[in-house]
Amino acid sequence: MGQSAARFDYGLPGDGGAANDRVQERPLGWGQEGRGINPLAVSIFADRGYLRAEMAEDAAAAGLRVAQTSDLERLVADAASPALGDVVLVDCPVIDGLELAALSRLDSRAAQSGSQLVVSTSIGSLDDVYGCLDQSEAQILVTPSRAERVIAMGRVLARTGNRVRELGEEDRLTLLRLTEQVTNIAARLEQLSSGNNVDAESASAFRFNGESGEAGPAKLDEGTDRLVRTARPPLPDPRLVRKIIRQRQLRARFFEGDLFADPAWDMLLDLTAARVEHVRVSVTSLCIASGVPPTTALRWIGQMTDAGLLQRVDDETDRRRAFITLTDKAADAMARYFAELGSSANAMV
Repeated sequence: MGQSAARFDYGLPGDGGAANDRVQERPLGWGQEGRGINPLAVSIFADRGYLRAEMAEDAAAAGLRVAQTSDLERLVADAASPALGDVVLVDCPVIDGLELAALSRLDSRAAQSGSQLVVSTSIGSLDDVYGCLDQSEAQILVTPSRAERVIAMGRVLARTGNRVRELGEEDRLTLLRLTEQVTNIAARLEQLSSGNNVDAESASAFRFNGESGEAGPAKLDEGTDRLVRTARPPLPDPRLVRKIIRQRQLRARFFEGDLFADPAWDMLLDLTAARVEHVRVSVTSLCIASGVPPTTALRWIGQMTDAGLLQRVDDETDRRRAFITLTDKAADAMARYFAELGSSANAMV
């Protein structure tokens, strides 16, 4: 990150996992210097001491005020403590039952207080973590690089300024794609430096010709001059959809995968086949189907959920788990798309 804009005096943690590291910081970011604006307070919870220091350094450089750093044990020890900052950064690559319960409580508290929650985890714990975070609109990062953490904090600053909610649908999609480009550029720079080779209800990045629900668009009945609803065609044969998916994946054997990255469409195809097969799709499985890194896939899942394409469905037998499915609106659009293709769809594979 270059020169740090803050000074940090960390207590000696001994084993690298002190319960509450004292942090003294003097951030000189845009939020303080000469503007009379109180910087956002950030709370950091991570078991790895070096990572707490790294996250605190980056937060201070972004103009945030580091209020506290601690390990995960403090979240588990007391449901009402500690007090939350405006921004809460949590790292839990491997999570157990007690930590899951604490994370669920944290999600509820963040939703009530308005705190912005950023949680990093591993692909192995993703389903459990995702199942706990259903209230606060938390950002979830999967084995993130330092650059991805910084970008997540940038998204927090954009949210708190209400800039994203003011954007139109085209601008929101452009911002999403720009974020992915910045992530890729930052990752490349990180490799080089280390020496290694808008309101969701009113604005949508996706358009639909049909209406929500099972009914299709209205057409004029020539006999009665009345508008009637056309029945929705059936969803395509899942075997056909799976063939299309395999064909799309085959390209990665001969070309760079990023060249054909289209996570939204790949996820729609996978969920369309699963809907007909009556198979539930976990968030981890959907991230894999997207063909892009899990953190990127999670951003797309969030965008598509806001757009009314996808929806979260909690597991009836285990409230800690959740699945992703198409909305009726999205299923209707996919059915009409394949109906429009007709027999030519078979020629695609």
